[in-house]
Amino acid sequence: MENPVDLEPKIQPRQKRAKATYERLLDVAARLLEEEGVERISTNMIAEHAGVTVPALYRYFPNKYAVLRALGDRLMEKQNDVIADWLREREVSPQIIYGRLDEVIERTIQVTVEQPGALAVMRGLRAVPVLQEVRLSSHRMVADELTDHLLAMKPDFSRDDLWLKVRFSIEVGYASVEMAMEEDRVPREAIVRETAAQLRAYWGAFFSDLVEK
Repeated sequence: MENPVDLEPKIQPRQKRAKATYERLLDVAARLLEEEGVERISTNMIAEHAGVTVPALYRYFPNKYAVLRALGDRLMEKQNDVIADWLREREVSPQIIYGRLDEVIERTIQVTVEQPGALAVMRGLRAVPVLQEVRLSSHRMVADELTDHLLAMKPDFSRDDLWLKVRFSIEVGYASVEMAMEEDRVPREAIVRETAAQLRAYWGAFFSDLVEK
């Protein structure tokens, strides 16, 4: 049995200068991932392009997969913050959750576009076996939180059935973000509109007695 790949950062920087170095390493790694692909990039390449020594990089990351894991965590956190902020701002109103799905989809796409190399990172989280758990864990965590919110609206609803609907919806939303970033034949606003329409149809029965007519 092969030894598991160490994906944990060695340290979390606290000083301003160290944080700047850490973020520069991630930004450079994202660009290189986009330009070179997972197989070709290396810690030596990342360090060289970031203008730091290899030992300096190894202060933070044990290998290139730990760098990619940190990139995935950073992107997932940005995307998850959109949902958390959206729920807080809207006070989890059924009318808002059901009626304003387009807003959370658009905001998720926007924060993703703003992240360096985001599409390459998203592809890496699917394609590289040791990184797949980053995406799955993040999406499961969000599914747990959303399920708890929705279950408070309908306490008699089966939690397992509700979690499945939420989990499926998260994957649909994630796919729409990927499509918005790589499909140049469809306007972004059309992707947002169509995704929101599909999710409203999917959730219509659940919200039918909760949303004011």
